Amino acid sequence: MPESFGLVQVLGGLAIGIFSGAMAGLLGVSPGGALVPALALMPGLGQHDAQAISLAAQLVPTSLAGFLRYRVSGHGASWRTVVWISLGFLAGAYAGARGASHVADAALRWMFVGYLLVLATLVVLKSPAKTAGVDAAQADEPRGAVVALVVVGMVAGASSGLLGIGGGLAITALLTVALHYSQHRAQAVSLAINALPLALPAVLVYASVASGLPWVLLGFVVLGLWIGTAAGARLATRLEEQALRKYFFVLVICMALLMAWRASGAG
Repeated sequence: MPESFGLVQVLGGLAIGIFSGAMAGLLGVSPGGALVPALALMPGLGQHDAQAISLAAQLVPTSLAGFLRYRVSGHGASWRTVVWISLGFLAGAYAGARGASHVADAALRWMFVGYLLVLATLVVLKSPAKTAGVDAAQADEPRGAVVALVVVGMVAGASSGLLGIGGGLAITALLTVALHYSQHRAQAVSLAINALPLALPAVLVYASVASGLPWVLLGFVVLGLWIGTAAGARLATRLEEQALRKYFFVLVICMALLMAWRASGAG
């Protein structure tokens, strides 16, 4: 892991943070889906390095401002949903990070691409009609949903630890597709989960096999996330659900194409 970067790289980190935060606030996903591909393009950073920085940046509750914006607009997240998903997330994040330490950079890039394409497929297959009236009906999750929520958390945590993306993409996609949450509500839940330091087990695993983190670059990335997330969430609460679903799909495809290009270039 590089110990220092020049002014251009640091300012690039700020720009990456603002863009990733805006996508997180707009689409209710963890910023890692945009952070990892963008950071992996920076000279001197490998795939493992990009994932470590992404996870470390997400330990700071940069998504809190976005979640509060959703809540003020009437799209909240019940504490039961947050608790059960969080429990599954912690276990999955540790297991995923342990697995990532044994996988080569090139393989991780292609796994990232495959993961995003699976999520994009789920979004396409989801029927918009299923979300009608769901927010009111699911203000409190039924008991039978507990296991499903824990599984969602485990899948999101495993993807977070393995790919360094934070798990928000999986949370949003799985809640809308499998549990029929509305897009706004799923995004609010995702932001609430990402405001918690649930990636800490994964960060500790990455730190144990690396020589440290570029703290100045990391700080500017975090600053950018704060700025971008608040702005993105403000815009999201003014958009229709169908527009958000389309933007979500476009983001996933663009990130998959970017990482595929990076993986191909790496040979």
